[in-house]
Amino acid sequence: MNTPAALADASPASAPDPDWWRDAVVYQIYPRSFADADGNGIGDLAGITDRAPYLASLGIDAVWLSPFYPSALADGGYDVDDYRDVAPEIGTLADFDRMVATLAAHGIRVMVDIVPNHTSNRHPWFRAALAGGPDAPERALYHVRPGTGEGGTEPPNDWMSMFGGPAWERIEDTGPDGRPLTGPGTARPYQWYLHIFAPEQPDLNWDHPRVRADFLATLRFWADRGVAGFRVDVAPGLAKDLTEPFRPFERIPWWPLPADGSHPLFDRDAVHAIYRDWRALLDSYDPPRFAVAEAGVWPSRRAAYAASLGQAFNFQLQDADFTAASFRWAIEAGLADLATTGSTTWVLGCHDTPRVATRLGFDLTADDAPEDCDPDYLGGIGQRIARRWLMNDGAAPFCDAALGRRRARAAAMVEMALPGSMYIYQGDELGLPEVPDIPEDRLADPIAHRMRDKEKGRDGCRVPLPWTAGGGSHGFGPDGAAEPHLPQPAGWGAFAIETQEAQETRRIREADGEGRAGAASSAMPGPATAPSSMLSLYRAGLALRRSAWAEAGREARWLETGGSALAFARGDLQCWIAFEGPVALPAGDVLLASAPLEAPVAPAAPEARAGGQVILPADAAAWIRVPS
Repeated sequence: MNTPAALADASPASAPDPDWWRDAVVYQIYPRSFADADGNGIGDLAGITDRAPYLASLGIDAVWLSPFYPSALADGGYDVDDYRDVAPEIGTLADFDRMVATLAAHGIRVMVDIVPNHTSNRHPWFRAALAGGPDAPERALYHVRPGTGEGGTEPPNDWMSMFGGPAWERIEDTGPDGRPLTGPGTARPYQWYLHIFAPEQPDLNWDHPRVRADFLATLRFWADRGVAGFRVDVAPGLAKDLTEPFRPFERIPWWPLPADGSHPLFDRDAVHAIYRDWRALLDSYDPPRFAVAEAGVWPSRRAAYAASLGQAFNFQLQDADFTAASFRWAIEAGLADLATTGSTTWVLGCHDTPRVATRLGFDLTADDAPEDCDPDYLGGIGQRIARRWLMNDGAAPFCDAALGRRRARAAAMVEMALPGSMYIYQGDELGLPEVPDIPEDRLADPIAHRMRDKEKGRDGCRVPLPWTAGGGSHGFGPDGAAEPHLPQPAGWGAFAIETQEAQETRRIREADGEGRAGAASSAMPGPATAPSSMLSLYRAGLALRRSAWAEAGREARWLETGGSALAFARGDLQCWIAFEGPVALPAGDVLLASAPLEAPVAPAAPEARAGGQVILPADAAAWIRVPS
């Protein structure tokens, strides 16, 4: 492969700041659902290239591409057939190069997903492992073990997959004449392979030097093409302990993971030796490439992933319920990461969890935390309610969509005001809701097929984006194109980029007219401080994040608020968020608000006596500059 040298030189990864990622805004693209340029119903790389101006208008620093590799889609592309190619329905390597160059011209770097825990069952290694019989050397690249019971008819242990069902799949070895080579009646027991996700995703054996060398080559392949960074899928899963006797499944804690690294499958200390080799490779580039670990581990163990890779996801804000206690818990954890490692991440949504605007629309009293929930983990109730709501196709419990959108606006402003890296999932900047009623025959997530009695899966947050108010697919694909791979619901055009931009244009014109008519006697902040559309709020907020908040420095400190509000400051800037009721803001210049602010009810109102300039309503956030 001849890597275009000019491509690497043109990439923003060649910019002089090697630490750009420490305070970056990264936009996650789920390629199959972003934009479809060729009309086959599946998003593609050309669609991303065509939408580069839109991405630039958001004010982001990088895009992170979920897997775009060849795949049978047993798990949405996370079952990878070939780590160094592009799925033909998504594009070609030449399309990838054009996308990187175009985004670079708009000042946007590219990150790609790397999936090291497992391959697909169509990967050349696994095909060779099956075709070569029970003594095939390729079986050592995976976790293959003899079964138990007569002839090995039972799996090696009772472990269960995270996607439901046993974590072991039996291999049916037969000779050229069709006779079985293993199992009852033969000299050898059946062999089984480990898959902690779907059977189509056999787990790799990272104790094998060939596995380690091959992934280093894959990292180099994409870094040479101008890729600036990597998101590491299932980062804690590579080092495993499969020594016997196996621990019974009922004695293995799945969440939260133990804080001592003793889990047999996740977050073992040995994983960091693997990532130190990766770090050496990434540091060999000028400027260095970086990586962020998908590490759903106990907070005290996140720092080790940041040390060995560069950065680790903190999912606590994504799990936070809309209460002051839960948000403070999540924010303090992220700030602790920042203090410990010099880097932290803020995440509200991704391709694996119900949409933010839906998740925050539930009454938390509708469901209690389960008895086995760790008392120190102060989030996740809303997540569980949302999954129960999905199981009922959105019929129950009641979700207040308007409340969810208000809270999502407030949460986004909190995220944008915090120091560190911010990750945005495509469509969250539009306030897209979760789609709960996808027909059963259109569900693609293996969770829905393997655990349907407990989960409906993740398809509802992966529905193709709406770009236009009308059209057969709301601009996701060209008119007359194939139906999108997941159905868009009725009313999807109300969330479209086109719709929200028109809405904001109308609001500005109306506000301008009101401002001229009402003169300048009011002390209330102008309407421009509370953009009406979610898209405009994100654009305004990210612009201020890049200017005002960046100038305020990275040190954050809590402010006394009283009641159910939270507030923190960086320099002379303050971020306030009101939860259960309104709160009076201190005197200062309001830069941005997620909802229109209110005047005190009367001069003698308690809020006014407390020195409040204006009132922040419940379920809202505001940024103010307070003179020192």
